[in-house]
Amino acid sequence: MNRLIAWTLAAATGIGAASPLAAQTPWNDPAVVETLKQIERDMGQAMVAVQLETLDRIFADDWTSIGASGAVVSKAKMLASFKSGVDRLEAFELGPMDVQVKGNVAVVHGSVTEQRTRAGKDVGGEYVWMDLMEKRNGTWVVVRSAGAKVR
Repeated sequence: MNRLIAWTLAAATGIGAASPLAAQTPWNDPAVVETLKQIERDMGQAMVAVQLETLDRIFADDWTSIGASGAVVSKAKMLASFKSGVDRLEAFELGPMDVQVKGNVAVVHGSVTEQRTRAGKDVGGEYVWMDLMEKRNGTWVVVRSAGAKVR
């Protein structure tokens, strides 16, 4: 997991540095930081309400995640799991979030306490997570995610 996080951070730095716009954009514009935090809150609310259209907008089509179990999940699989009820987020509480923005790339990480079931099994608890976000066609989307259960 630590290698994945290090690789993701290195990739984010490399992507941001490669963009000509990134060289002109300041780090951590407060308005952008708040926008990204709101996207994270909206994501959780959409999962609780099973708002698939909202989740479809938040996650890039090429999004993948390494979940707490170590399994790689695609956007299509994640959406199908919520639609079918296999994955059900009943409630969540986000902890503090740290946001690092450079140009059109950002890394957001934090913690969350969840009440969640997966395939009828209680998988709730405390998690740490990290999302790699990219501004595509004027809209921030989540392109990669990773998470780990801590309790």
